[in-house]
Amino acid sequence: MYCSSCGSAVPTNLTYCNKCGARLSGSKTESLTHRADIPPESLVWAICALFIMGTGVMIGLLAVLKEVVGFNLGLIAAVMLLGFAMIVAIESVLVYLLLSSRRAARRAEESQELREAKPSELNEAQRGMLQEPPASVTEHTTRTFEPIYTERR
Repeated sequence: MYCSSCGSAVPTNLTYCNKCGARLSGSKTESLTHRADIPPESLVWAICALFIMGTGVMIGLLAVLKEVVGFNLGLIAAVMLLGFAMIVAIESVLVYLLLSSRRAARRAEESQELREAKPSELNEAQRGMLQEPPASVTEHTTRTFEPIYTERR
């Protein structure tokens, strides 16, 4: 793979060019990071519909098992427990998707705010207040220490 900006050869797993820093188009990592965003409203509707329809199906299954098939109460209770466990598992996956989409939206909003934030620059008066850095470490240490005079005996 070659960089479209500078033309240098780059490995296929990179997103940015090592030489010029340009973003590489058509990188595989770019397609892996984007996923289909599900609107939160549809997830909330799916959670509600699953609960209502799942409960209805479980009640219908309970009636069919008792009247038509003739299962005893212990077996019916086991089937109902398994059905409700499946509903809870699917509900938890939907709730996780809902919360992760909200977290992703919050992160995107924060990153947008960071991109829009402009760094504060020093004006002329503030620039004059800054100290000039010393030329070297030795010069700095010799300027900051006061000389110590000792008397010889």
